[in-house]
Order: sequence, then C-alpha cells, then structure tokens
Amino acid sequence: MPESAFIVRAPEAEGCVGSLRRRFDRSVDLGVPAHITVLAPFMAPECVTPTVIRRVESALAQFAPFRFTLNTIARFPATTYLAPEPSHPFVAMTQALFEEFPVFPPFRGEHASIVPHLTVAHGSAAEAVVAAAELERALQAHGPITGTCTSVVLLENSSGLWKEMHVFVLQRKDG
Repeated sequence: MPESAFIVRAPEAEGCVGSLRRRFDRSVDLGVPAHITVLAPFMAPECVTPTVIRRVESALAQFAPFRFTLNTIARFPATTYLAPEPSHPFVAMTQALFEEFPVFPPFRGEHASIVPHLTVAHGSAAEAVVAAAELERALQAHGPITGTCTSVVLLENSSGLWKEMHVFVLQRKDG
C-alpha cells in the first residue's frame, strides 16, 4: 500500500550507526536513511497535492533550524534507538503536523506519547539487546553525534522503496 512519512535526516549519524542499521534495521534495504521520524504514516503519495504541500509549509513555518545531539541509547521492547537532545523541537513539529492533519496521528495513534528517536535496530528483543551493546561501544569510540535540523523531508513509498518526495526547508529566523 503506498504511503508517505515526514522525517529529519541525520546523515551525521551514518558513520557511527550505519553498519548497525544495515545489520539490524530492514528499512535500510528499502532506502530509508538514518533519520528521526516526525510523522508517520502520512497520506498516500497520490493524495499529496499542491494544497497539501502549502498546508505542510504553513504548519512548519514556525520552526527555525536547530542543533541536536544523539548520545543517549534507549530501547523499546524490540528496538534500540538514539534519543535526540533536545527532543522538544521534534515533538513540536510532530504536533504541528498532526494538528494540521488530524486524520494522521503519529504512529497511527498506537502510542500514548511522542518519543523522537533514531532507530538503530528493529526486529526482535534479542537483536535489540545485541545492537544496544554494540551501539554503546560505537558511541564510546565515536563520541556524541551532533546534527542540525534544517529541513523536514517527505518520503514516499509507492514502489516498495522509500524516495524523497518533497523537502520543507525550515526558514524562520530567531530574534
């Protein structure tokens, strides 16, 4: 089924987590880069019209670029991830998009709260445990990962592979 999703790319993380993601996260094989999810799933790609694009631009217009750090390892039962600090800008972007498009709750409304994260391993609890230990060693060797969120990317999957559909550049100036 065709779908789309909003993400913040984290290319700075690839050097530290890329090999782990290739081993423990099947989404890599589908073209998904290292990222922090903002809102998924979103509407079918064929429904993304110029009007939808303008509504997304409007919802994201309040956000300025910001820096973040990935240094905290955390877990869901079958997932190991890096938690971004600060997390509140990611949460605020998710909330802004959900307010604009309330029929698309984050993760289908399956979770009580929004937990921004960069997935390193997803599949089984056993794999997540192994990945967490390996990620700990990788972070010790690499040090904290720092990035800058300058845009939100709308990815689409209508072919079995995820591809960039639109980039929303964050342009609000602070001060």
